[in-house]
Amino acid sequence: MIREIPAGDANAARLQGEIVTAYRPVVFRGLVKDWPVVQAGLAGPEALAAYLKRFDAGIPVMTKTAPAEVKGRFFYGPDVTGFNYSKERMHVGDALDTLLGLVGKEDPPSFAIQSIQARHHLPGFDAENRLPMLPDSVAPRVWIGNAVIVSAHYDPQENIACCAAGHRRFTLFPPDQTRNLYPGPFELTPAGPIVSMVDFDKPDYHLYPGFSDAMAAALVVDLEPGDALYIPYLWWHHVRSLDPVSMLVNFWWQPGAATQDHGAEALLLAMMSIKTLPPSHRDAWRALFDHYVFEDHGPPGVHLPAERRGVQGEMSPKAAAMLRADIARRLAPHLEEMPRLVARLRGIGRRLPWRR
Repeated sequence: MIREIPAGDANAARLQGEIVTAYRPVVFRGLVKDWPVVQAGLAGPEALAAYLKRFDAGIPVMTKTAPAEVKGRFFYGPDVTGFNYSKERMHVGDALDTLLGLVGKEDPPSFAIQSIQARHHLPGFDAENRLPMLPDSVAPRVWIGNAVIVSAHYDPQENIACCAAGHRRFTLFPPDQTRNLYPGPFELTPAGPIVSMVDFDKPDYHLYPGFSDAMAAALVVDLEPGDALYIPYLWWHHVRSLDPVSMLVNFWWQPGAATQDHGAEALLLAMMSIKTLPPSHRDAWRALFDHYVFEDHGPPGVHLPAERRGVQGEMSPKAAAMLRADIARRLAPHLEEMPRLVARLRGIGRRLPWRR
């Protein structure tokens, strides 16, 4: 069951201390109920569109459209070499008019604007719809559409998702359920992050037998307008919009020292090098990772003088920069594809040229 915290008890100190440290999803009921955009959404789809058009900077955004038969699930095509939707650039106002035109239609196509940068495309929006528990340097992103589905995926950031209009259902899984969610390819994804291949509406338990275990570990929560959800770093989440017009505003951030998070690079490098070693060698590397990286038995360098611990202890910024430069120099000739794969892990949303 997901923990719920009243809006009046939510603040920056509690978020960064107690909540982020606990590493579990948390719902904040009514946290943003006073946002002007939430009030506009409660007044109806036309009022919501009119409110958002006030901020339209005239910069085109990418929209997605899929036929009614996909039932809102933006996903791969049958052979996993393409997708089941088309993309078109539109101005925000035109996209909102398109969405309004689908309201009331029987079996409408799926339509969405996903992850647009509010400060770029809707300047001034965030000034009227602030989230005080996060610093102003954390910029909001906006998701608008009809009853669409975002496949289960994870993000390498902390996340607060605020339901601005309509209702949304989140199904969340801890990272230890990754194998039971059957991730798709790294090299080609529907929207950037790696996604689960399981159709949550029609799971194929013959092809994905572990999915039943994933659902046993799942946390499910429905958000109403004004509610917010904290999604921890690398937690999987499947998102379903439940209304003909819905809007989400989310905030991604990296806390503290995590601003230098290179986990994506480390994972890919390990997959490209350690995975191909003989089993006994992989077991040896697992032991070293457990000791030096995950510190299963405490900090590894405590038996050394503090000034001689190097990478096993606290490194100075200068020493860390020198080590990173040395690693980059030694690996550069072998890793032509690494930047593209890292872009995929980080959810940049770029197709790899060699898969076009």
